Amino acid sequence: MLNISKEVKVARVMNAVAAGFGDTLNGSVLDMANFDGVVFIAAFGAITATAVTSVKAQQGAASNLSDAADLAGSKIDIADNQGNKVAVLDIYRPQKRYLRLVVSRATANAVIDGVVALQYKGKKAPVTQDASVAGDKLCVSPDEGVA
Repeated sequence: MLNISKEVKVARVMNAVAAGFGDTLNGSVLDMANFDGVVFIAAFGAITATAVTSVKAQQGAASNLSDAADLAGSKIDIADNQGNKVAVLDIYRPQKRYLRLVVSRATANAVIDGVVALQYKGKKAPVTQDASVAGDKLCVSPDEGVA
């Protein structure tokens, strides 16, 4: 029986960041040991006209990603008319153990609402959720009533 909350590890890897530009923001480093893939979901708020915004993934063998290298083909450009949308980047079977998402903002303001990572195809289930998860509950065929 597939219960995504028991088989996918969820982590908030970047907090909300107010409007800004001219910076590159690194998400928290993920340890991919025991997982085959990860889906990054980057949520954006308002994006000002002429803003140049993008996300990409980096990997490395060092746990602090001091050896970080961009993953070929992972860049997603976020158009200036795509405010209040999300970018979804799925990295399957990375070649190195540690990964992170990088958000770049240039030219004009872009708001980052946050980034969540979903590590999947784990070798052990159920997974233990990341400390950034406030609550985790599975409801199977619940009756109607008080939540």
